[in-house]
Amino acid sequence: MNRRRSPTVRRRRLGVELRRYREAAGVTIDVVAERLGCSTSKISRIETGHTTASPPDVSAMLAIYGVDPDISGELVEISRDARKKGWWHPFSTVLNSTYVGFEAEARSIQAYEQQVIPGLLQSEQYAMALIRSARWDDTDQEIAQRVRVRMERQSLLIQDDPIDLWVVLDEAVVSRPVGGDAVMRDQLRHLVETAGLPNVTLQILPFAVGAHAAMDGAFAILDFPSDGDPALVFAENAAGGLFLEKDDELRKFREVFGTIRAAALDPEASIEMIEKLAEEPLWKSRRRASEST
Repeated sequence: MNRRRSPTVRRRRLGVELRRYREAAGVTIDVVAERLGCSTSKISRIETGHTTASPPDVSAMLAIYGVDPDISGELVEISRDARKKGWWHPFSTVLNSTYVGFEAEARSIQAYEQQVIPGLLQSEQYAMALIRSARWDDTDQEIAQRVRVRMERQSLLIQDDPIDLWVVLDEAVVSRPVGGDAVMRDQLRHLVETAGLPNVTLQILPFAVGAHAAMDGAFAILDFPSDGDPALVFAENAAGGLFLEKDDELRKFREVFGTIRAAALDPEASIEMIEKLAEEPLWKSRRRASEST
């Protein structure tokens, strides 16, 4: 399966195009819903990419808008692609399939994390420990599925058309021994190894920086190879996360990432720091300090 063609991205692109042609034709959602014999909410969800439109519905909508048959045919074909199942579909009950769907076709991701190693950079044992702690009420089978899909996602870094990944990690991320000493040391070594890939850049934002531009929380900026697929931001929150697409929102997060990237250690110094932490972890020295008080 070609993992770099995502039905999630196709669905989003189709919705954007359908809305653009509807507005250009001066047709309201109410009129479209009446002509198709459906609810206005269905049309709205199609245009926002939350619902996949069937090829007959797409053809009927474009006919209402008076769209050229050649263009109509291309969009109908996109609607067929949008209805295909992504490789992650069997795991949809245990993951944010929308984010994974966007991630699958992204050209590049710029991300900031303040608590945990990003999924694309996690070792299997770290992922297992993290998920067991965060999803304490999951069954063993659900935990195994979550770990498996997280490992599957990492193929994006090493396939023929790899994603470009630039991550800034708060120092807290590499200072917390998730899974215990051995698991975390292995995770740190895994970070060093993965950062050696030509398409991966890793920086550490040290505690010494103090307050910084990304204090509000973790986020990821996803850019796509096609001009027809505008960039978006995934901002994490207590409910899971929020997708942001407005120009001013994107501009803000790009500025924030640029600011923390400039404040962070450079990639070489970051790797050197992680290598030292794998040998002399901060949690070891802090334990000694706490025991002496």
